Formats: sequence, structure tokens, C-alpha cells
Amino acid sequence: MRVVIAPDSFKGSLPAAAVCAAIEKGVRRARPDAEVVRVPMADGGEGTLDCVLDATGGQEVSLEVTGPLRRAVSARYVRSADGRSAVVELAAASGLPLVEPETLDPLRAHTRGTGELIADAIRRGAREVLVCVGGSASTDGGHGLLRALGFRFLADNGSELAEGGGALADLARIDTDDVPDAVLRTRFRIACDVTNPMLGPDGAAEVFGPQKGASPAQVRQLDAALRRYADVLADRFGVRVHDLPGAGAAGGTCGGMVAALGAKPVRGCDLVAETVGLAEALTGADLVITGEGRLDRQSASGKVVSAVARLARRAGAPAVALAGQVVLPAAELHRAGLTAAFSIADGPRTLTEMTGVVEPLLSDAAEQAVRLRFG
Repeated sequence: MRVVIAPDSFKGSLPAAAVCAAIEKGVRRARPDAEVVRVPMADGGEGTLDCVLDATGGQEVSLEVTGPLRRAVSARYVRSADGRSAVVELAAASGLPLVEPETLDPLRAHTRGTGELIADAIRRGAREVLVCVGGSASTDGGHGLLRALGFRFLADNGSELAEGGGALADLARIDTDDVPDAVLRTRFRIACDVTNPMLGPDGAAEVFGPQKGASPAQVRQLDAALRRYADVLADRFGVRVHDLPGAGAAGGTCGGMVAALGAKPVRGCDLVAETVGLAEALTGADLVITGEGRLDRQSASGKVVSAVARLARRAGAPAVALAGQVVLPAAELHRAGLTAAFSIADGPRTLTEMTGVVEPLLSDAAEQAVRLRFG
């Protein structure tokens, strides 16, 4: 009997690898003879680097880069074993948790540190770079990232713009003379799990700006600055990202990378599944156990659980999801490809109480799922 365990993290409680370990305990209590395959998963956001490290045996690289408000921060990325590819998490260098709430500066926060991670990976030989863009502290359209790769952003008088999204209102042209050939030859993909465009009521500034400290007036200012940026990107590179689904991810970083680098946005969990070899792991599986902290409509529309369930169905294996809370109706669970879903809660508990006992609850629920399937 082959059981594949492929959950997301239970955010705030357990990373995906620890979720796998807890589930395996329950599986083995029910069937000590089971062949258990652990495939920790992520959706392209927090935890992706650890999943890639676990699955590929790559190398973690740590270095000091420029944080979102210019203070140096220590960040990391992952290189493949052969050095030809790299995975970079924007949040590691340019994420909102790196900024104290009282120092939020939505007009000046930038993504340069993420570009510094990418530049280091390319200098070391990477020719494929996956950028996971969740958790940004800025709304700079990714021009800080691009600046670190050699792009220059100039005002009418030829001076270089200041960093941050607010400065884009003065953008006149983009100069690429100093962009290394290695950057232009690199294939970029973006793990992106939102469909927001760059501009407008559903755009980067309107939807995500307030989370980064932007007042209503600053939201309008940033949206106008991003519009100017999108216009200049279109003039320079011939790519319109104004209304492109996903272009507003990470404060417009996705749109900037698509236009300037030819980056391809891909659903994050699908990229992670490909990178960790999930489809191959599911070959011959008799049961697949996945899960996340809360199973809801987002879970069914492009998150880890739905990606695992879809691949499990393709492999002909039943997929069971375990979650702290299951709020998705049964019909939608089945449409997402799940055979069944169970809450691990053993009675009424607060979120704080649940956080402290997630491991034993996961083990118990996994044991019951396996007994139900195999007796």
C-alpha cells in the first residue's frame, strides 16, 4: 500500500514538512507496512524555499541585501544542485514582515533586495529563475527589482528616479544599456496566485495598497504612478500589462517583470508541484493525503489542496484533505477533485488552543482516514 502525503503548511502552526511527519505517524499506526512518500507542498508563497530544498537537494544561499526601506536585511534563495536554476521568494528580501508597522512607507518601499538576490543567482550561473511574489511591502511595480538587474528608470531631465512606487509618476523612459546579457538570456517564471490587474479598482494599489499602509490619497497617487509606469513599459517593450490578469501581484512586480523580462506568470502551486515532482510521486499511489489550515473556496481555486487533488485524480488515486476547519460544501469539495475532507478538530476549540495541538490531531485524523480506506 502506497500513501502519498502532500500537504501545505498549517500557517501559524506547522510548516509543511512537520505536517507530513504528523500525518505519517497516523498512517503508520493504522498500517505499519505502508510505503509512505512525503511531498511537502506550498503555493508559491511562504514556505516554498523549504519545499524546494527538501525535494531537490539544492543549495541554500544567504546574503545581505537591501530591505524594502533601504535597511540591510539577511535573505536567502535556493540554487538547484547543478546551479542552473534558482528559486527566489520576494518576501525574503522585500516582504511586509520586514517593516515595522510604525515605519510603513508605501510611497518609498521598494523591491531592490529581491533583484539583488536574482542578480546573485544569475552571477552564479542560474539561467532559469522562479520568483515567488507573495507578501510584498511595496507598490513599486517591481522597478526596484529591475533596477538591481541593470535597468535604469529616468525622468524627463535624464536623472534617475528615486526608489518606491511614488517616484514612478515622474518616469519618462527606461534605459536597458547596462542590463547584462546574462539577465536577458535568463528564463523567468513568476509564482502568482492572484488575478488582479496592474491598475484600477481591482489593481495593485487599490486592493493591496492599504495593507501596506497607504492612505486613500496615497492609493490614488500610487495607482496614477503605476499607470504612468505601465504606459512607459508598453512604449519601451511593446507589452501592455495595464489589464493583464495577475500583473498587480506584489504591488505590480509581476507586471513589471512580464513586460521587461518576458517573465511568465504561472499558478504558484502548479510550479511547486512541478519542481518537487509531485506527479511522479503519485504514480501507483493507493491514497493521497493533503491538507491546509482552512479548507474554503480559495482552496478550491488554485491552492495546494486543489492542485494535489487534480493530480491525484489524474493518477487514479483517492485524495483526502485534512484541515483545521472545513467550510467548503461537499459538492464543491468533490468538484475540486477530493474524495473526502475532514476537520482535525476534536471538539470546540479556539484558534489558539488548536495551534498548540495540531500535530496529535493531524495524526489521529490521518489514522482514521487510512482505516476508512483500508480497514
